Amino acid sequence: MLKMARRYLRRIDGGLLAMCAACSALSVVVLVSIGQNQLGSINKASVQFIASALGLMLALILSTVDIHALARAWPLHAVLSWGLVLPTLLLHNVRAGFLTIGYDAGGTSNYSWYRVGGMTFQPSELAKISFILTLALHLYTVRGKVNKPRSLLLLLLHIALPVLAIHVQGDDGTALVFLGIGLVMLFAGGLSGWLVAGGIGAAALGAVLLLKLRPGILKGYQAKRIWAVITPDDPALADFTYQQNKGAMAIGTGGLTGTGLSGEHIFVPNAWNDFIFSYLANALGFLGALAALLLLFGVLARTLLTALHTEDRLGQLVCVGVFAALFWQCLINLGMNLQALPVIGVTLPFFSAGGSSVVMMYLCIGLVLAVGRRPAHNRTFRAELTE
Repeated sequence: MLKMARRYLRRIDGGLLAMCAACSALSVVVLVSIGQNQLGSINKASVQFIASALGLMLALILSTVDIHALARAWPLHAVLSWGLVLPTLLLHNVRAGFLTIGYDAGGTSNYSWYRVGGMTFQPSELAKISFILTLALHLYTVRGKVNKPRSLLLLLLHIALPVLAIHVQGDDGTALVFLGIGLVMLFAGGLSGWLVAGGIGAAALGAVLLLKLRPGILKGYQAKRIWAVITPDDPALADFTYQQNKGAMAIGTGGLTGTGLSGEHIFVPNAWNDFIFSYLANALGFLGALAALLLLFGVLARTLLTALHTEDRLGQLVCVGVFAALFWQCLINLGMNLQALPVIGVTLPFFSAGGSSVVMMYLCIGLVLAVGRRPAHNRTFRAELTE
C-alpha cells in the first residue's frame, strides 16, 4: 500500500501541492498571532488548520478523478451548487431551527452565507468550481466556433447569469471574480483579440454613460469606497478610509523583518480576513510578505504551466479557469491592502480565514492535479464530449 501511495504521489505535481500547503501553514501561524493579540482566541486558526488539512485530502482524492467524466457530470454539481446559492437570493437571515439561510456574515448587505449552528458556509465558493467545469465544457463543445454570433451569445449568457446571481446576493466582490474567470476562459477558448478590444472599449464607454445618466446607480457606500481610494485623506470619508489607512500603515511599519508574531502590531480591522496580508507584513516584515507573494506566484505559475504542458483541450481550459480564480482574487485582495482598489470583500487565497474558501481553493488545485496527473493519457481523448 505504501509503495502504491509513493508511486501515485510521483505522478502528481508535488511541488504545487507543497506550495499550497506552505501557504496554509503560514496562514495558520499568522492567524494564531492574530488570535492571541487581537481576538483572545485561536479558534480561527484552528478552523483554518482543519479546513486546510481537509482541503489537502480532498485535493488528492479529486486528483484521481477523470476530468472529462467530471465535466460531463455537470447536471449533478451544477444543480447542487446553484441549488444552494439560489435560496440566498430570496431569503435573508431566515432561520429554520439551527440553520440560517441568507446569513449576513459581515453585517453588510451581503446575504451569501448559510449559518449552521456556530459555523458559516458560502455556497458561491462551491459554485466557482462548477462554473469553471461547465464553462470549460461549453468552450470545448463549441471549439472553433467561439467567434460565431450564436455561440458567443450563449457563452456570454453562460457567464452573465452566475455573475448576476451573485450580484443579487450582495456579494459584488465574488461577482467580479466570476466575471474575471469567465472573460479569461473565453479569451483562452479562442475569442478574437479584436472582439476583446472592442468589448473592453464598449464596456468602459457604457460604464461612463451609465454613471453619467444614472449617478445614483451605485449604492452610497459603494461610491464612498471608490472615493476612499481616490482621496484617502478626506475627513468626510474617515469611516471608509480607516481600514485601508490602517492596513497601509501596518505594511509600511513592518520594516525588513517585522515586529514579530508576538510583538506590537498596528491594529487593522478584520485582519484575519480580507486584510491578513497587512497584518502579515506588519508582523513578518518585507521578507515575510515577499515569501507569501512568492508562494502565491508559484501556485499561479505551476497552474498555468500545467495548462501549457497538457494536450487535453478541456484540461487546459479547466486549468486556465483555476488560474483566473486565483489571479483575480490575489490581484483584488492585494489591491485592497495597498489602497489601490476599493474594499469589496475578496479574500486572499489560502491565507484569509474561512473554511469554505480554503476548501474550495484546494478542490480547484485538485482539478489542476487531475489534469497534470497523466500527461500521456492527455494526448488522446477517450471520448468526444459532444457524443
